[in-house]
Amino acid sequence: MSVPLILTVLAGGATFIGALLGVLGQKPSNRVLAFSLGFAAGIMLLISLMEMLPAALHTEGMSPVLGYGMFILGLVGYFVLDRSLPHAHPQDLVDGSLKKRNLQRTALLLTLGISLHNFPEGIATYVTASSDLELGMGIALAVALHNIPEGLAVAGPVFAATGSKRKALLWAGVSGMAEILGGVLAWLILGTLISPVLMAAIMAAVAGIMVALSVDELMPLAKEIDPHNNPSYGVLCGMSVMGFSLTLLQSNGIG
Repeated sequence: MSVPLILTVLAGGATFIGALLGVLGQKPSNRVLAFSLGFAAGIMLLISLMEMLPAALHTEGMSPVLGYGMFILGLVGYFVLDRSLPHAHPQDLVDGSLKKRNLQRTALLLTLGISLHNFPEGIATYVTASSDLELGMGIALAVALHNIPEGLAVAGPVFAATGSKRKALLWAGVSGMAEILGGVLAWLILGTLISPVLMAAIMAAVAGIMVALSVDELMPLAKEIDPHNNPSYGVLCGMSVMGFSLTLLQSNGIG
């Protein structure tokens, strides 16, 4: 198994951490959940705009029109997919506002929405790690961080509605497996078709997806989960930590 695929599996597997928290009753505080979402958004934004997109644009044979066009395609594609999905967000669980009769329906919607949402994330993690392992590790970390509250969001309602920890873990596992499936398909398909220009085009589109995900989903969700604190703190911390780590690695000739 390749290293990029392993990173994708580990990022998707983080969903189980949230699921375990959901069934064991050790739910993290709203502040911790919100900060982790902001932190993940910060990592994604910095990597997408400061590393992935510039690298794609500077690839030999890649025209600026194609590069920026793919970036915009990633942005638009994310919003089209997002608007077409049923929306039941993790804050429905976190704020405790769900009625018991709606728990199972909410779990179904969350599982469907998060699974479709996770699929392109698996592709993004694999593609990024294949092109640059250092950046791939950053994306995998960011994806893993925001997969934890997603696992919690799926497992919690199922456990509350059925009383079965096994079913709660199973449903959460489905949403996490969608991400791993995306990585596996990218590994099977891209391995035979890849070229520098194609990889650069995909990276530009992935950068657009990650920016849209951060701005449209992670940051607003962090604010909804913990409205009394500014999610920008987590975003700035994520960008600072990722920027410092990239600088440190590059100064030592690793990046």
